[in-house]
Amino acid sequence: MDPLFLSLLVGAAVIGMVLAVAFALAGRQDDLKVGERLDLLVGRRATKDSSADMLLKQALSEVDKKNLLDKLTPEAFNLTKVIEQADANVKPSALFGAGVILSVIGFVAGLMLVNAYVAPVMALALFSVPFVWLFWKKSSRMKKFSGQLPEGMELIARALRAGHSLAAGLHVVAEEMPQPIAKEFGRVYEEQNLGITLDDALKNLTDRVPNLDLRFFVTSVAIQRQTGGDLAEILDRIGYVIRERYKILGQVKALTAEGRLSGIVLIALPIFLFLLMLWMKPDYIRMLWTEPMGIKMSIGAVVLMVIGAYSIKKIIDIKV
Repeated sequence: MDPLFLSLLVGAAVIGMVLAVAFALAGRQDDLKVGERLDLLVGRRATKDSSADMLLKQALSEVDKKNLLDKLTPEAFNLTKVIEQADANVKPSALFGAGVILSVIGFVAGLMLVNAYVAPVMALALFSVPFVWLFWKKSSRMKKFSGQLPEGMELIARALRAGHSLAAGLHVVAEEMPQPIAKEFGRVYEEQNLGITLDDALKNLTDRVPNLDLRFFVTSVAIQRQTGGDLAEILDRIGYVIRERYKILGQVKALTAEGRLSGIVLIALPIFLFLLMLWMKPDYIRMLWTEPMGIKMSIGAVVLMVIGAYSIKKIIDIKV
């Protein structure tokens, strides 16, 4: 069979499978009823996506049913929640559509510029670009929030010592500190103004921001509201612990930098050589998936690479 026709057939089959899985996984919830929305505003009903503030929740639930890409968007990985955590002004359907368009472009470019074997690899790589960007944006935003959290706790503690309430302290953080902590604490302040209890609003915050130090803060507030105590002193101690933990974490990263770099090189080098040989000598490397011995060698190489990557990660991943 002609390799060009075979590659086109494989590409069409991959795109068809992606669309079929998308149709199977896609599902849209009906718009909230008026009574349910009122219950949500007063905090009497917990929704599936309780982490979203009222405006964002309404915006994401109002879906244009005529938009085909919205129906094709897979929801197995809860992209809506990831988009909210990344604070990205984009719809899941837009990400999925951009991935499909980039995969088609990558497939055609690989077919025209390189060869028929590289085309599916380029299509798969370009399809993942929007999602890699989204998770990178989420990770960078969460790291920035973690760095701002100790200062935010100290600011709330100073507001409490000045005689303000906890809600007023949250409002001070929303007004005085930069993004993203200002936006997240501002959501908590707005939610409790709408009638949701402060405990529920703080729980929604931990759902939006999966941060262990933030959970310490929310748990401390919940315990203090039940048993009493000096909340300002508690927040100062939590902020101090977080700062010291970040100092130790920086030292650990400096000591494990060589191991991380070695792991990146060892994992990336075989992949780079495979792609290079696939481009320069496709007939030579084609035996890795056409010959029985080549298939066994390929499976063994992939398994050993996964084991090696996991081992390196366990060595350099030191919990602080």
